[in-house]
Amino acid sequence: MNPLQTELQRLYQAPEGQVRVLVLELARPADWSLLGPLWRGVQTDLALPAPAIAVSGVDGYQLWFSLAEPVAAAEGAAFLEGLRRHYLGTVASDRITASPALSAQGKYTAPPAPGQQQPATGYWSAFVAPDLAPIFADEPWLDQSPSPDAQASVLVRLQSIQPAAFAATLARLRPPVPSALPSQAAAAAQPLTPKLFLLAVMNDRGMDMQLRIEAAKALLPYFER
Repeated sequence: MNPLQTELQRLYQAPEGQVRVLVLELARPADWSLLGPLWRGVQTDLALPAPAIAVSGVDGYQLWFSLAEPVAAAEGAAFLEGLRRHYLGTVASDRITASPALSAQGKYTAPPAPGQQQPATGYWSAFVAPDLAPIFADEPWLDQSPSPDAQASVLVRLQSIQPAAFAATLARLRPPVPSALPSQAAAAAQPLTPKLFLLAVMNDRGMDMQLRIEAAKALLPYFER
């Protein structure tokens, strides 16, 4: 393996059906003034390792979170939704893409790593160094294929989120439980699970309606068992 392949395997490779990479994208337009505080906040507020920063090759910035241990897609989606709610709550939901998403059903497929030429634009996605991220706001892409060695040098400094830190962050980012739902208020004292998280999202009247609908769809498998 070359250095880039080694780093991608170290940070993001997971067994089939499980998740070690969580991607949050802000697009239409790319805006580092909005996503930058999230990148800094997960480190300063939540004491998590820095996620990788990428430009999409089209119109967005992405944050790539690495997990030390794989989780189910529903847990990954709950983590990303918690971050969205906490740091990007005022941003229109159609500008934000999460992978995995709350509405994901069936087998999960991880997104392709940056370094791809995008058919829609002809430009390339790429990991970028934090100090260079702001300069891509107007043009979130590379004009040519990024160097594998340069991409590896961006990733080599990154660390994965450990299981205890991941669980603690999920608990901290849990949506508030509406007071009109006593059964869920009682559940608030229980350890966070994806089902409880999704229930809270679905019943939060202050949340974007489309996200509440997606949470309801994601809950269907829990009630079909």
